[in-house]
This record gives sequence, C-alpha cells and structure tokens, in this order.
Amino acid sequence: MVSFECDYIAGAHPEILKRLAETNLEPMSGYGFDPYTEHAKEKIKKACGCPEAEVELMVGGTQTNAIVISTMLNDWEGVIAADSGHVSVHEAGAIEYTGHKVIELPAVDGKLSAESVRNYLQTFYSDVTHEHMVIPGMVYLSFPTEPGTLYSKAELRTLSEVCREYGMVLYLDGARLGYGLMSKACDLTLAEIAELTDVFYIGGTKVGALCGEAAFFTKGNKPKHFLTSLKKRGGLLAKGRLLGVQFDTLFTDNLYFEISRHAIEMAERIKEIIREKGWRVYMDSPTNQQLIIMNEDEMKRLGEKVRFDRWGVYDEEHTIVRLASSWSTSEADIDELKRV
Repeated sequence: MVSFECDYIAGAHPEILKRLAETNLEPMSGYGFDPYTEHAKEKIKKACGCPEAEVELMVGGTQTNAIVISTMLNDWEGVIAADSGHVSVHEAGAIEYTGHKVIELPAVDGKLSAESVRNYLQTFYSDVTHEHMVIPGMVYLSFPTEPGTLYSKAELRTLSEVCREYGMVLYLDGARLGYGLMSKACDLTLAEIAELTDVFYIGGTKVGALCGEAAFFTKGNKPKHFLTSLKKRGGLLAKGRLLGVQFDTLFTDNLYFEISRHAIEMAERIKEIIREKGWRVYMDSPTNQQLIIMNEDEMKRLGEKVRFDRWGVYDEEHTIVRLASSWSTSEADIDELKRV
C-alpha cells in the first residue's frame, strides 16, 4: 500500500542520512555552536539574499511558532491569524499556553486579506475600551496555507504595509515553504519574503529533513537573549549538530529547491489523475496538497490501495480527503494511485 497521507511519511532524504553518518563521530560543540550549524546559517542567508539576517535552528513547527510568537510579543499582545491557520486549529492551544491569544479572522481560500486585517484594526482602535482587550501585535500567515493555496507578491506586500502602518510584526510560517516557492503559481522569491516579512521560517521537517525548522529574523529584530528564551521553553537542542548538518545539506547544491520541485511535479501528476477519475475538487491547490470530496464508498475503495488523510467534514455524507505529495513521492506511487 502506498501513502499520500502527508508530506512527512518518510524519514529523511538519503543525502542527509549520508552526511549525518559521515559526520557522526566528529567531536563538536553543543547547542548549535558547531561548524555545520554556522555553515547552514550562512548558506540560508545567502539563499535569502539577506546577509544581515539572523538564523536560529529549531526542532519542529509548533515549537517554532510558539517560541517565535511568545518571544516577539509583549505579554499584553496577541496574534492575528486566519481561522483555518495552523496556530488557530492544529497546535493544541500552544500559543495560548504561552499566554498569548490567537485572534482569528475569517479566511478566504485559507488566506487572510489586508482588507480584513485593516478593518479589524480600525474597529479595534476605534473602540474606546480597547485598552481592556488583547492588543494585536502580530499577523501570522502560512505559506502555503493549510489547504495549499498561496499568497501572491501583491497580497503579501499589502499585508506588510498594514503591519508597518500599525507597528505590528508580520510572521510567515514556512513549514512547507519549499513546496510553495517551487509552485508554478508562485510569484515570490525567498529574498522578497525576507524583504516583506519581519520573521519567517524555512521548514525542514516536511521538506526532506528528519526534523528541523530555520527561523529567519530579517531586520536585526531577533529578540534579546533568544538562546536563553529558547532553553527556557525547552527548545534548545544539546546536539545542535543534528539540525546544522541537515540544513547545511539541504542548502548545498540547491537540494532544498530540487526536492521541493519534485514534490510539485508529483502533485501535478496527482491532479491529472483526479481529473481523469472525475473526483470532486474541494479547493484548487497549486502546491503539494490536493483536496477532494468523497463519500464513504469512494473512500473505502481508495483506502484499499492508498493511505490518505481525512482532512475535514464536507457535509453529512461527504468528507474532504487530502492527497499529499512530497520529496519522497515516487513514480511508482503515482502509478499505484492511477490504478485505484
């Protein structure tokens, strides 16, 4: 049985495992003070065209979101997010656990609009009692979004302008950033994301690494004593080399982008199969996650050969099913899906 359940069904790209094995017995300093972590940070800054930036490697996406958000906000501030955003729905209240409210706004195709954010802020600050409320201090975006859609350059720029106007942090969750950047529908580059946001992270867990995310502070705005805050929140990995070697490998010879491009090519093949079989599309996604609508009989038939994710309820008789490609998806996997 093949799996399109998610984009982290496999362990790690073979080149990463090879490099981990090759460096395994090298004695190195801990906590990220090793040469591979330093090399990785420099390579990431070069790829982003932002040599003045600061990079911190962390273990997972929820951990990264919670630590970045809680260290960049004052204790009276909250974070605006789409009602379908990862911090809103699938992080078990991790942000609220740090003492910061997630302020949900309605999403359209998984995205926040600059207009909806501006309208919220105007209404908020026109209320004479707003000092009794949670002050919005950050806007959180996902790229790609939860259903796999993308912000355009124009959309990101207008959101950035709203944040600048109100003195707010713009934070972009890039758990699947590689898959977004390599989509044919993407008109943004890493350098432009670095220019328009205050902080974002480059996801490794879902894009070829065993684990790891690279938080990127774009404007000399990394919180003071970040290492101390990282340790206090349980996020400082003693064997930081594990993250350093992985990101050093991912950002050597364009590996991160090549394997992301492969995932998008496989996703296009999945879309062809969806069209051929006449399956109902829930939302058109230009990235690696494809959402379709199925009844129980259709899911039972699909499940005989393929593992998939029950993404959400559509109505009383139908479920939204997700088929996700990744860096590890093979031609054989695609062929098996076609035979369903």
